[in-house]
Amino acid sequence: MSMAVGDRDDNEPMMDMNTTPLIDVMLVLLIMFIITIPVQTHAVKIDLPVPTNNESNVDPVKNKVMIDPAGTITWNGTPVDLAQLARYLEETKALPVEPELQVQPDPFARYFVVDNVMAVVKRSGVGKLGFVGNEQYARVF
Repeated sequence: MSMAVGDRDDNEPMMDMNTTPLIDVMLVLLIMFIITIPVQTHAVKIDLPVPTNNESNVDPVKNKVMIDPAGTITWNGTPVDLAQLARYLEETKALPVEPELQVQPDPFARYFVVDNVMAVVKRSGVGKLGFVGNEQYARVF
């Protein structure tokens, strides 16, 4: 709060704004907003997997395709051919959440085999694809 001192006449109007009613109105509005906000209920919605009896070689989180120098294609450690690879990729597309597909060709694997695997992956329409183990190529070239 301030006090006017100096050469002011008593007949002049006071030019300072009284902010007390403004602050009162703002506090009332704040209390009204706090009261009218609905109580938040925190709920986490989770899509749980449906249990099945059949054994599948498809991991619902991530699947790994590896190609060794001999040209052997493995799906999560199990040797497969291109037809089985296509079938496994179709199974992954049928899952509620598509798992990540990790491709790791050996640096000395034949380009023809890697190209065939990538063609099968492209035809299947996989949405989550990643190449892992790229640091091994730094030692080769």
